[in-house]
Parts: sequence; structure tokens; C-alpha cells
Amino acid sequence: MKLDRPVRRAFLVVHVVASAGWLGLSAGLLALGVAANTGSPVTVEAAVRSVQLFADRLLLPIALLTLGSGLVLALGTPWGLARHRWVWTRFWLTLATTTATVFALRPGVNDAVAAVSAGHALPDGGDVLAGPVVSLSAYLFMTAISVLKPWGATRRGRRLREAARKGRPAEPARV
Repeated sequence: MKLDRPVRRAFLVVHVVASAGWLGLSAGLLALGVAANTGSPVTVEAAVRSVQLFADRLLLPIALLTLGSGLVLALGTPWGLARHRWVWTRFWLTLATTTATVFALRPGVNDAVAAVSAGHALPDGGDVLAGPVVSLSAYLFMTAISVLKPWGATRRGRRLREAARKGRPAEPARV
């Protein structure tokens, strides 16, 4: 399936904006995580509550928008999902970071908010700091490979390119 040029460009804009938003949100969460680990009790509570607000209201929708728009672009353009190693790597890293957001970051932040709201110390500063460090590193890496497009084609991509050069249909995908 090939996307028409206006549709492809619209999805590209959505994908770039969502990806940049996710990167910026991760940087903001990192700053809040540092504040939660180094501030006064009032600062800790404000920072942890802010992290929860961003994690609950913004992080998952932006992650899903990035994943969905990336899939549409991969499947609707010549880049393909499994034709180039950099696209394949970005897909799996985006899926992993989205999953980690749901099953690791958000529950850890919710536990931290519950503890701080009850007047206790921050249970584990790593819960509000480790997630943003890992995600920011992953997004910076994904941004770099999007710009540089390293590693070349996958075996499937080379096979499809060779078939196109010879003017014959590509062999069917193996299941």
C-alpha cells in the first residue's frame, strides 16, 4: 500500500511533531525527576505530582500517536517496516518504551505520589528518575538514526530491491 503524497506528508508532520513532543516531554520529566530527588519536601511533592500529571495525561497518548503514525509511514512508504535496519530498530525501541511507560513508569510514579501525599519520604527516587533517563536516551538514539539512516537494508529489503531491479515481482514473504 502506498500513501498519496498529501496523506504521507500529513502523517510525516504528525509523526515528527509527536516524536519531538515525546522527546521534549522526556526531558521535562527528567528535570522534574531531578527536582524530586534533590528538593525540599514541598518541591518533592510538587515535582512528583507534576510527573504524575504528565505521565497520566500526555505521555501515553503521545507515545501511541508516535507508534501509530510511524507504523502508517513505514507500511505506506517505500521505507517499509522491515526493509531497513534503522526503521526496524526504531519500531522495536518505540514499542519497548511505550510498553515500559505503561507497565513500569506509571505504576512507579503512582506509588511515589501515594507515599509523598501521605507525608512519607520518596520511596525510591529511581522510579521518577530512571524512566526519563532511559527514555530520553532511547529517543535521542532514535532521532539520530532517523537522521543518519545507518546500517543499510535488511535481508528482506535487499531481496525486494534486487527483485525490483530485475523487473520481477518480489518473492512472497516467508511466514
